[in-house]
Amino acid sequence: MNRVYLDTSAYLAVLLGEKQASQISRNLARRVPCASTLLLTEAERNLVRLIRLEKLTSRDFDSAFTQLVQDREKMVLRDLTPDLCLTRNFPLVRTPKSADLVHLRTAHWFMQNGGLESFLSLDESQLQAAREMGLPC
Repeated sequence: MNRVYLDTSAYLAVLLGEKQASQISRNLARRVPCASTLLLTEAERNLVRLIRLEKLTSRDFDSAFTQLVQDREKMVLRDLTPDLCLTRNFPLVRTPKSADLVHLRTAHWFMQNGGLESFLSLDESQLQAAREMGLPC
């Protein structure tokens, strides 16, 4: 099974049709997207932020939220559990924000439990931290 870890930044690019969406979609083709359940909260929070900033219409918000709910069923999700919280597994150089560390540790868990083809993110510092942790990017 070819699994890829989908960071929230990459997911939002596809969900919102940003310029990087086609490249990410190609990377997801014929692969199983894996993510932390944190992605759901982060994605929903970003949709709310965008509607409040009037960068999304109510109609676009509803459409994106509906798509998020549908996409949830297509992903293999891993909950944040105590075993992911206390691993001593950190990038060698970078100390990421807590939410970023959750994604990195979850991706590392997927890699150790069935393999992971790639870690997808649009955040360069997150990609660097992923490389430092031995994740394929």
